[in-house]
Amino acid sequence: MRSFIADLAHSLANDAEAVCQHYLSNGHRVGQYWLVGDARNTPGRSMFLRLRGPDNGPGAAGHWTDAATSEHGDLLDVIRESCRLADFRAAADEACRFLSLPRPETHRDTARPAHSQRTISSSAVQRLLAISRPIAGTLAETYLRHRGITRLRGLTNLHFHPRCYIRSGPDGPPEARPAMIAAVTNLSGHVTGLQRTWLDPSGARKAQIATPRRAMGDLLGHAVRFGPVQDILGVGEGIETTLSIRAALPGLPVAAALSAAHLTAILFPPAVRRLYILQDSDPAGEAAARTLTDRARSAGIDVLVLTPRLGDFNDDLRAFGVGGLRAHLQLQIAADDVARLLQVRPEPAGRK
Repeated sequence: MRSFIADLAHSLANDAEAVCQHYLSNGHRVGQYWLVGDARNTPGRSMFLRLRGPDNGPGAAGHWTDAATSEHGDLLDVIRESCRLADFRAAADEACRFLSLPRPETHRDTARPAHSQRTISSSAVQRLLAISRPIAGTLAETYLRHRGITRLRGLTNLHFHPRCYIRSGPDGPPEARPAMIAAVTNLSGHVTGLQRTWLDPSGARKAQIATPRRAMGDLLGHAVRFGPVQDILGVGEGIETTLSIRAALPGLPVAAALSAAHLTAILFPPAVRRLYILQDSDPAGEAAARTLTDRARSAGIDVLVLTPRLGDFNDDLRAFGVGGLRAHLQLQIAADDVARLLQVRPEPAGRK
């Protein structure tokens, strides 16, 4: 019977967006996620459900997390919660009805905890991080310099691996390519995941493959962090975006959430009193900024949204230089932050 439940959850995940449209109708799609208030279909944006992904493990389709409560589960939990069903047997019956499947003969083995646990192994993350090295003198440094990012000291969460494996297709053999490795950390500084950015052998650009960026591990709520946080913090989507802001506003600690959907779920350090949202100029970026603004203000945090002149702040940096980007940002930051954000923070000696 447990295989039946697993098959049922798999069938729901294969049509995750249709399940969300039916049972979480107060939500909406943002990229590869469905955003809603919670698993009971409350209006809002704190719950994130992945619409596409592998069949199981980290990032599996149909898995969700509520950033407000840290609850998580799969689509069977969604059906049970949204329909206010008394137990999991009723949820399985409702799922069968939705999928037009016959009901199982017995449910005596279908009981399980209220929320299925998502087990995430950190061994692969830690192993890859351990065999990577600092970016100084590597293709990762070359890549960042080609993106106009030259303030490279103190980037201890960025690493480089000369032969990081990637599969170009589901059935293709693994290929070894150079990659920039970014460590994703939680608020305590513990590494929870990685983002790998595969690079062209010249270092001038990302590798010319379909998906040159791929993440692994536990990302939701966490970020790639640059600089110690006190009472202010800048948060954005990409590493290049946040490092561009760091170049123009060296006194601002920044964190890259790695996607628009993950930006909306980023967790706030307890000391933060003012949040600068580094918005990308596209529909996903604008929606993420609105969602994160609502969350931060509900937590009593002052919010300022910084907007680029072009598509994102790295586009601005390359087009207008550090001085041009800084002049544009000075018009948007709080007057009482200008002096401190323009002040260069001392970096650890000898580290890049």
